[in-house]
Amino acid sequence: MYEVDIVEAKEKLLELIEAAMRGEEVAITQDNQPVVKLVGIPKQAKPNRKAGSAKGMVWMSDDFDYGGYGIRDNYWRFCDAV
Repeated sequence: MYEVDIVEAKEKLLELIEAAMRGEEVAITQDNQPVVKLVGIPKQAKPNRKAGSAKGMVWMSDDFDYGGYGIRDNYWRFCDAV
């Protein structure tokens, strides 16, 4: 862990933040007592998504009518009109 006095930390804040982002822990001290610790936040891994991975898992019944409003029958007519 890297320790630095609070007065020096004010002058070198950008450098200390960059050190924390590289994975170093930085302790800021006042009167030789640690008062703050800077640590980087790890990047979150994105889930591995693949297009079409749910193919065949979702289905809709033939009589599904979007809440009884007849939208299914009128949907294509609307799309053609636009």
